[in-house]
Amino acid sequence: MPGPPGKWQGLERLPLPAPPDACFRLMTRSNTRQTANPDGPVGIFDSGIGGLSVLREIRKLMPAEDLCYVADSAWMPYGEKPRAVVRDRSLKIARFLVEKQGCKAIVVACNTATGLAVDLLRDELEVPVVAIEPAIKPAAECTGSGVIGVMATPGTLSGEKFGHLESRFSGDKRIISRPCPGLAKEIERGKLHSIRLRKLLTRFIQPFHEEGADVIVLGCTHYPLVKTLIGEIAGPGVQLIDSGEAVARQLLRKLDESGLRSPSAREGRQRFWCSGGVAGCASRLATLSGKTLQVEELPV
Repeated sequence: MPGPPGKWQGLERLPLPAPPDACFRLMTRSNTRQTANPDGPVGIFDSGIGGLSVLREIRKLMPAEDLCYVADSAWMPYGEKPRAVVRDRSLKIARFLVEKQGCKAIVVACNTATGLAVDLLRDELEVPVVAIEPAIKPAAECTGSGVIGVMATPGTLSGEKFGHLESRFSGDKRIISRPCPGLAKEIERGKLHSIRLRKLLTRFIQPFHEEGADVIVLGCTHYPLVKTLIGEIAGPGVQLIDSGEAVARQLLRKLDESGLRSPSAREGRQRFWCSGGVAGCASRLATLSGKTLQVEELPV
């Protein structure tokens, strides 16, 4: 197994709500590094703990895979950072995972990083890259009212890729894109039932109510961590869509196509790195998982 021994650990249960069929469009690259090892881990990164919603679904579908997760919390949220910063951080983390940890595939568990940096990763890396972006097309198929709400970071909504998506599917549907500055950061604090969080969500969701949206796309991987609260505020007639399950299915397909599926029969292990405040990150992970987990300082 690539990487130093002794740091692997389990994360069997994350108390996150299981998503419905995710209405997210996935983008992958088919080229694979010749030296990629089926015994190697899968690397996952996000600008914080939000990508754990994706990790959870990968673990459910592929229990034998070893997973390396990076929370780039010192730079979160990517959605409020300049394009150059997001591209630089994404490439540094991806190279760390591939070159230092021997990862055989990379999962970009961040919508902003997908929009601003996935092209760079696919140019620079020679392993499969699986990434997500808000899926306006499937959301259009889900709506009955013809009105779709999209919650995302400012960086995701201002990106060129999202603009293309919106223009492609806005012909006979009304798409209400709502930037949610500060929301990912509030969730990252781990105060998932705070009054401040409820007030933020109410402010961001209210326009969807007023315009008759019956589908809300959760365009940031942090948001599924509070999916129950979002659903409570949005009401029973509104469908919430997130990406974790669909990302896991696409990763499985890419590993199978590339001959990189783990041959192991044992339960997969996890390692965690954080770029800012290891103790705080470990505390937030403990809140989500119900167990103490070791978090390492990200060296890039």
